[in-house]
This record gives sequence, C-alpha cells and structure tokens, in this order.
Amino acid sequence: MSAFPRKRDAVRDQLEALILQMYKSNILYSEAVREFKKRFIVTVLEENGGNQCRAARQLGMHRNTLSRTITELKIDLRQLRAGAKRPPRSTRVALYDKKAIR
Repeated sequence: MSAFPRKRDAVRDQLEALILQMYKSNILYSEAVREFKKRFIVTVLEENGGNQCRAARQLGMHRNTLSRTITELKIDLRQLRAGAKRPPRSTRVALYDKKAIR
C-alpha cells in the first residue's frame, strides 16, 4: 500500500472528527460550508502568491467564479500578495509613446 492512500485516509479521519466536533458545537451547516470554502480558497491563493488565475486553475474553476467567490467571502487579497504590487504608472518605464502610434 502506497503512502498516498494512507495519507488520504488520515485526512478523511481528521475531517470526520472535525465535522463531529462542529456538529456537537451547534455550528450551522451554512456557517461550516462558508468557513471551509474560505479557508480552502485562501490556502490555494497563498500557495500561488495571490495569483487568481493559477489558483482558479488548481481549484478547477473559472477565474471569474473565483473572483466572485472571493468577493462573497470577503477575502482580502492584499494580505495574500505579499507586497507583489505593480509600480504606479508614473514610475513605470514607457515602452512607447501612445500619441506617436496614432
């Protein structure tokens, strides 16, 4: 037996124990599903440095669906991007003059 099925069984056992604990704590189904979705998506986004396109691909959903879900769950992407911001337009090097092209 390979390590993958054993690991999957261990995760399943942990999930079942967590579900039982949540049930006994009177956590509503809708709250549990919302929290699971939020944590799952945040984890995948963190692994991808906040990149929604890569995260959506790994989650098996369209980028627009992920973006909408991020908004619904009120996930703050700024914390996930770890300072990887584009510089303001004023400080970027212009590759060409737009007026010259017209």
